[in-house]
Amino acid sequence: VQLQAFGGGLVQPGGSLRLSCAAPGTTFRIYAMGWFRQAPGKQRELVATATSGESTKYADSVMGRFTISRDNAKNTVYLQMNSLKPENTAVYYCSINYLLRDYWGQGTQVTVSS
Repeated sequence: VQLQAFGGGLVQPGGSLRLSCAAPGTTFRIYAMGWFRQAPGKQRELVATATSGESTKYADSVMGRFTISRDNAKNTVYLQMNSLKPENTAVYYCSINYLLRDYWGQGTQVTVSS
C-alpha cells in the first residue's frame, strides 16, 4: 500500500491549507486514517485521526482549527487546517491502519511564515 499525500506549502500566519492523502490499492475498508507531524528537533506527534466508524481524535493544540475528514469511496483522508500558526510548521505525514498494519506516506512540508 502506497500513500500519496498532497497539499503542503508555504502559508502566512492565519491562513489555511488542505492536505489530502490517497490510499490506492486498498480494497477493504480502512480502519483508521490520520495525520501526524514532525517539526525540526521534535518527535513525530499525532495531529488527527478518523476511524471507519467516523470517530475522530485531535491533538489539543489543533482542536477547533483543524478538521479531519475521509472519503471512503476514494480511500482518501483530508486535513483542513485553518488559522495556521508558525508553530504548525512541520512535515505532515498521513498514516492508515489497514488489515492490522500501519502504513505511512512520504510526508508533505507545511511552512507557516510571514
